[in-house]
Amino acid sequence: MTSFLNRMLRAAKLDVNLYEEVEADTGAMRQAMGVVVLSSIAAGIGSIATGGLDGILMGTIAALIGWYVWAFLTYYIGTKFLPEPQTRADLGELLRTIGFSSSPGLIRVLGIIPGLGGVVFLVASIWMLVAMVIAVRQALDYESTLRAVGVCVIGWIIQTLIFALLFFILGGAEIPV
Repeated sequence: MTSFLNRMLRAAKLDVNLYEEVEADTGAMRQAMGVVVLSSIAAGIGSIATGGLDGILMGTIAALIGWYVWAFLTYYIGTKFLPEPQTRADLGELLRTIGFSSSPGLIRVLGIIPGLGGVVFLVASIWMLVAMVIAVRQALDYESTLRAVGVCVIGWIIQTLIFALLFFILGGAEIPV
């Protein structure tokens, strides 16, 4: 347990060596999934005033699905469209590093404090994005941080479009008449 907590703390501190460590540790998949679950539960608790208790369960499920989709997109974009000569990665490496990049999201639990929700979620989002770029750069063995940013931006756009389409198809949005 202390190894898990230590890894989450190091991930939140943006420790590049941690991302290399979990990239190489095939046994860290459960820990990475645990970080995603804990981060999404923290977000659910932090937004309980607006999302209610159902928001925690749905948020956790959505976060796990989003984590996998994001890792897959990042893997595909980073290894097929924007690889560097030394890029060697598999989906598991992206799942582990991206999972740990959710560590800063644990602070979202502080959103439960009245008046702090928006600020806490904004800080957590920026912090998680920076961690994600580091995770992607390390997992894809990039020398260029800018390339990692590009992969993240392209992946984010594609994932957003996929989820918007699914939301629309499943009846979450109505066509204005």
